[in-house]
Amino acid sequence: MALVKGALVLKKLIFFLALCLISLLSSSQGKAAVYNEFRYPFIKKASSFPSVSSSSSSGHSNDYDYIIVGGGTAGCPLAATLSQNFSVLVLERGGVPFANSNVSFLQNFHIGLADTSPKSPSQPFVSTDGVINSRARVLGGGSVINAGFYTRASPRFIKRVGWDAKLVNESYPWIEKQIVHEPLLEPFQMAFRDSLLAAGVSPFNGFTYDHLYGTKVGGTIFDRFGRRHSSAELLSSGNPQKLTVLIYATVQKILFDTSGKKPKAVGVTFKDENGNQHQAFLVDKPQSEVLLSSGAIGSPQMLLLSGIGPKADLEKLNIPVVLNNEFVGKGMADNPMNAIFVPSRRAEKQTLIETVGITKMGVYIEASSGFGQSKNSIECNHGILSAEIGQLSTIPPKQRTPEVIQAFIKHKRNLPHEAFKGGFILEKIASPISKGDLSLINTNVDDNPSVSFNYFSHPYDLKRCVDGIRIATKVVQSEHFTNYTRVDKQTVEKILNMSVKANVNLIPKNINDTKSLEQFCKDTVITIWHYHGGCHVGTVVSPDNKVLGVNRVRVVDGSTFSQSPGTNPQATVMMMGRYMGLKILRDRLGRAAGI
Repeated sequence: MALVKGALVLKKLIFFLALCLISLLSSSQGKAAVYNEFRYPFIKKASSFPSVSSSSSSGHSNDYDYIIVGGGTAGCPLAATLSQNFSVLVLERGGVPFANSNVSFLQNFHIGLADTSPKSPSQPFVSTDGVINSRARVLGGGSVINAGFYTRASPRFIKRVGWDAKLVNESYPWIEKQIVHEPLLEPFQMAFRDSLLAAGVSPFNGFTYDHLYGTKVGGTIFDRFGRRHSSAELLSSGNPQKLTVLIYATVQKILFDTSGKKPKAVGVTFKDENGNQHQAFLVDKPQSEVLLSSGAIGSPQMLLLSGIGPKADLEKLNIPVVLNNEFVGKGMADNPMNAIFVPSRRAEKQTLIETVGITKMGVYIEASSGFGQSKNSIECNHGILSAEIGQLSTIPPKQRTPEVIQAFIKHKRNLPHEAFKGGFILEKIASPISKGDLSLINTNVDDNPSVSFNYFSHPYDLKRCVDGIRIATKVVQSEHFTNYTRVDKQTVEKILNMSVKANVNLIPKNINDTKSLEQFCKDTVITIWHYHGGCHVGTVVSPDNKVLGVNRVRVVDGSTFSQSPGTNPQATVMMMGRYMGLKILRDRLGRAAGI
């Protein structure tokens, strides 16, 4: 017993000394190196991988049971799970998030999204609708650049997609035990909670991960110090002897053997951070697979670049056709969001999403507050609604040009500080019926494809937005908010008029005017980054997510969803990675999987 206690004390001492060593390192580069050495020895730069010439001369010396394209929200838990029994190669086009303060801390949330440099963890794109959006370009994917809210999908969603409920309920806790926290509710979020209940969004369900009608407090991947814990940290649960993660590895296409009755994936081609070409291959076994986890933009784009998609479109770009499938890239959807500013006399602490109202009319109500001011911060911002990240809700979508954004940023510097106090009530459509599509512009994987979401093209989506804005307005006008913010109606008008030339919008003056509210919805629509679709089950992939018409390719991410799960999807996308990993292992090994 004494020996056991002594060993535990020694283990804790070693861990403590390791943390001290990390904290003493002054450079962020040094921090990342030590952090990786202790927890992620399998993360390497893509240039460390053998080049095409050296690998071909040695006869495929780098063969893997599974190659995962995209180390994102689903890709990281998928890799960690599969590596328990098989060799896994993860190819991530971005870098590591651990030493990047712009994505590691809640107060800097907006900075990572505002960074449009080629190495930014966030790659901006603009849909043909004119709404400015972002896609992740970093290990950990969207969980590195999102607002951090963690809440499970409804049982109805799990049943509809055909997942095993027992395995789902084993997979969520695996995520939650490692990176999810209960938020310390700030006063603004408390006032929002009470205002939701006063507006009739009841009952109050307390703190829960479950999807329940009424008002609830959900989980967060930010800890009590405001530090983010992304999907990338789930890699520490992997088997380091069987797991290789390459960063700055941009996959260009999947390689197929087309000599048989059905095309068979054999590997992938990718380039490293220096632009040099590499190839990675699968072990020659029927169960080996290329697993696409590149997100709702990246996965359909990768299938198209690899020759799977509408034949006519592929031929226009001189892409050799591997499989003609007209449905790749179809059925794209993004949950439209609209917001109303809540001014305050208080210096609000920055909060993102902590509390949510789940209505029975298919509308979710959330809130954010304050703004972060660090030495790296932009001069003035509205957090999740900052113009710098494209959330320019006072300008109709197709007028949101880069020049207009820069003009707004310049104008904001002259606004008084109180114009940035307060927060926003966010109204989001739960399951938009309006759909769009995705298509290639060229064959350069670094360029965004063309994406349309067709916001509010279906009248039922517009009706739900009107209903949601009415609820949001009641929340803003609740005495719980006016008492807390110390702002009376006259001051509300004054501050709103002062702020409207920044990136916030006025409360509609007549909430009973349906036509005005419909126009308000169309003109102020922005995104909450919950887009999905493009590789739907039944048309592009099978119920177990295998790409139809070819062998050894599977898609594991939100591109397979016809609806976004829960109020915010990241919990279910992470769970999906774990779930599919377990399912693959159990289907392949049975009890011998040991998981």
